[in-house]
Amino acid sequence: MELGQRMKDLRSKAGMTQEELAEKLYVSRQTISSWENDKSYPDIHSLLMVGNLFGVSLDTLIKGDIEIMKEKVEETKVKSFQRDSNIFAVLLIVSIATVIPLYKWLGIPGLLIWAVLAAATAYYSYRVEKVKRAEDIHTYKEIVAFTNGEKLDGIEKAREEGKRGYQNVMKVLVGAVVGVVVAIIFSQFI
Repeated sequence: MELGQRMKDLRSKAGMTQEELAEKLYVSRQTISSWENDKSYPDIHSLLMVGNLFGVSLDTLIKGDIEIMKEKVEETKVKSFQRDSNIFAVLLIVSIATVIPLYKWLGIPGLLIWAVLAAATAYYSYRVEKVKRAEDIHTYKEIVAFTNGEKLDGIEKAREEGKRGYQNVMKVLVGAVVGVVVAIIFSQFI
């Protein structure tokens, strides 16, 4: 982060040692060293005191760090989305592949186990869709851009929005085909 370097520069320009700054902020010299080396981050009260002491606004003091924090939040959101997407994909495959074997081997208790598995799949589906709605990502290209931490420009976004209509039709058709195939397979084993 940039705050540590900024604090070090302000302290040096003022001709202060870490010890002198620590006394003025009512903290230890080690705390100042940790802040300047980006090992820890000062609390809001200490940031306000540093700003007043050196005559700089809080915004000026932490400006670059806000951008870095936003990037970290975005990175965390992307990692969470990727993790939830992977869990959803695995659960979906397992729930489709296990419904018939569970019923055949265990009967009604097998269907109860499958229902729990299906509920977990639905939960992760909801989590993935919630992020997709919040970030307005629907098409494959939009999802890939999001997972790479990028945004589509205006023209690309408009093109992707134009694709959504027929992609929704394809989702319905594929879902219907999968449903029919599962129903046919299931009817063969009952």
